[in-house]
Amino acid sequence: MNKFTLSFFALLLLVSCSSPKLTIVVSNSLGIDRKSEMVEVKTNTLTADFQTKSYILKNDKNEEVAFQLIYDENKKPETLIFQVDVDANKEVTYTLSEGKPAEVKPKTFARFVPERKDDFAWENDLAAYRMYGPALANENPSNGVDLWLKCTNDLIVDKFYGDELNHEISYHVDHGLGLDCYKVAHTLGCGGIAPYASDSLWIGNHYDSYKVLENGPLQSVFQLTYDSVKVGDNYYKQEITITTNAGSMLNKGVVKYTGPDQNMELATGIYLHDKIDNLKQNIENGTSGYAENAVSDAGVPAGRNYIGVFIPEKVNNVRTKDDHALMLSSYKVGDTFTYYFGGGWNKWGYPTDDDWFKALDHFSEIAKNPLKITIK
Repeated sequence: MNKFTLSFFALLLLVSCSSPKLTIVVSNSLGIDRKSEMVEVKTNTLTADFQTKSYILKNDKNEEVAFQLIYDENKKPETLIFQVDVDANKEVTYTLSEGKPAEVKPKTFARFVPERKDDFAWENDLAAYRMYGPALANENPSNGVDLWLKCTNDLIVDKFYGDELNHEISYHVDHGLGLDCYKVAHTLGCGGIAPYASDSLWIGNHYDSYKVLENGPLQSVFQLTYDSVKVGDNYYKQEITITTNAGSMLNKGVVKYTGPDQNMELATGIYLHDKIDNLKQNIENGTSGYAENAVSDAGVPAGRNYIGVFIPEKVNNVRTKDDHALMLSSYKVGDTFTYYFGGGWNKWGYPTDDDWFKALDHFSEIAKNPLKITIK
């Protein structure tokens, strides 16, 4: 056997032992561009061993794309998620191959904040939020959502708390990165949810326990449990699982009530702060959007802040009640109910009220028309 033959067989052996690239094709059937949208690929559809090997994901421009693995309850990788840009009526091809990926800069974050009266706070690259915990029990808290405005892709939750608690730099004033100027009190705030029965809105109190399920870099998921939610003469346990994705204007909420069987609806709410400014509700596409003036605690105007809610299932009715803009949906005790909620700022991504409302309509349309994933 000559040297050429030996070299040929060595090359064949090398090629046969190398790991083939997996091709993931993402198709957009809508006539609108999809930007920074999160897609999910089940790992069992990929011939990849994520438990013992590392992988690099690249787009069709040979640029590396950040991804995150989501694990099941047995700590096994179940889903691969990453952000995509797909133009209208186009498709984009991504390849997955063995290699060491670059470190991913976190774009989402969630944590329990015991140093600030048991807040639970979370954020993505567009906005930050918090809900209220047991240490606030004597201050009449609610299960409403607080909104923190931000104008940076960087994570700001820890910085805001640290500056406030350790350096007396208030996050209720804009120091260049954003601020908390949204008032919640005992309301549903920025898209909270509550039972609606006997023509009454039954707003809850603080959460009683929490569980972090995923924590970035591209997706964070957590669950809050409310042990005693009063609805008429009955009490219910409420569990809400909240997911925040990088690049998404709204959070996903999956809520479940357990307790006595009772006729009720669920109301997703936007607190109107004692007056109606710019409110648009569309029962057909399940959206409720709101725009109002943002003002710091120092009384300084801080532009316009925005709130949005989207319900993918049928909406029975919309109404304003108790200073809230509500969307009402049928609910059976023991079932899960999915909706989306969140907020934004005219200084970060949505220059005008119309830009926010258009983005909310866009969110509704893409949610109803998911991108198509094909593995080759």
